[in-house]
Amino acid sequence: MAIAVHLGFRLEWPITDDLVTLRECVRAFGTGAGLTGGRLMDLVIAASEAATTVLEHGAGGTLIAWSDADGVSLEVVDTAGALTKAVLVGDPAPDAFTWRGVGIWLMRRLSDEVSVDLSDGATRLHLRFHKTPSALPA
Repeated sequence: MAIAVHLGFRLEWPITDDLVTLRECVRAFGTGAGLTGGRLMDLVIAASEAATTVLEHGAGGTLIAWSDADGVSLEVVDTAGALTKAVLVGDPAPDAFTWRGVGIWLMRRLSDEVSVDLSDGATRLHLRFHKTPSALPA
């Protein structure tokens, strides 16, 4: 059964080791918001990588999704503020020998917009996905 996501509707999921359920929820939300094909896969992969980054570097948190007429936004909140801007926006390419940083690199490549907010003791990573993808950077 397909769901329809109404504009302004917002969902929150705790970030836990159960990434399969998180990906299923994000996929259902994205589908209901009108994302399809590659755009939907971009959303799911980036959400999974963001949650994995919080689990690996942070202390747990929440993934929040909302939609508007143009697409879907994800906000990944590290409630402990353990993630730093350096972790999230550091070296633009993953390390070729260790593959460290590949998740962050993927998030930046798959998202149309990426921003980081460090306030109130928490780190908020915002990822934006338009229904029609932006051109990938060179």
